[in-house]
Amino acid sequence: MPPAGGVSNASGLPVIGISAGLDTIDRGDWRALRSVVLPAMYAAAVTRAGAVAVVLPPPGQTAVDDLGGHAAAVVARLDGLVLAGGDDVDPARYAVTRHPLADDPQPDRDAWEIALTRAAIESDLPLLGICRGMQIMAIAAGGTLDQHLPDVVGTTVHSPTPGVFARHTVSVLAGTQLAKVLGPEQIEVPTHHHQGVATLPEQSGYAVSARHEDGTIEALEDPGARFRIGIQWHPEAGTDVRLMAALVASATRRNVPHCETSRP
Repeated sequence: MPPAGGVSNASGLPVIGISAGLDTIDRGDWRALRSVVLPAMYAAAVTRAGAVAVVLPPPGQTAVDDLGGHAAAVVARLDGLVLAGGDDVDPARYAVTRHPLADDPQPDRDAWEIALTRAAIESDLPLLGICRGMQIMAIAAGGTLDQHLPDVVGTTVHSPTPGVFARHTVSVLAGTQLAKVLGPEQIEVPTHHHQGVATLPEQSGYAVSARHEDGTIEALEDPGARFRIGIQWHPEAGTDVRLMAALVASATRRNVPHCETSRP
């Protein structure tokens, strides 16, 4: 009888789900193979922090009609959730026209990650949103994005070189949950994004917990949650393990057991 709120595993370690995308790739003799895509550094970061990583791609067509129910069933088997980085969220999700430099939409991934986010919030599952993941958290709560930050801040400081992580400083705000993990100070972080959170409705429950010096929101959190933090940078690409370790520390198993129905 594995415990509800955790996938049964011999190690007894917390199980952290990581959202993933879908893409068409070539592999060996295979061409245009529809594949689950997630940089390995996410799973490596979860493992280093002392948990078991489980990759969560968008489900097949059979689950689309009840995406919320499917997400709730998945979340019930997890101890924590990471919303991973990736391509831009479809701006139709927040009712604006697509910017010419925005990525092509991935409606299946958008819908899946929004459903996962809402299911995680409903069950107060520890949640860490990274880059796109933070933006998904904001959009799921009714927020909007700046589609191309250079148009807003006047520089490419957040992603100066295509395909390469840059580094810049962010200021963590005192009195926040994030400050309890990282300290209320300036820290240098790995970064690569050209979009950012523009607005957060007051009723979203989120508060800003870090900013770049140009005003860009670099982190948000729900002060009333056990652990619900979104960050615009990429800790999985650096050496600072504190945030992932804090997620894993919060990912305690729920102790309500469940039994599979016995068959005669």
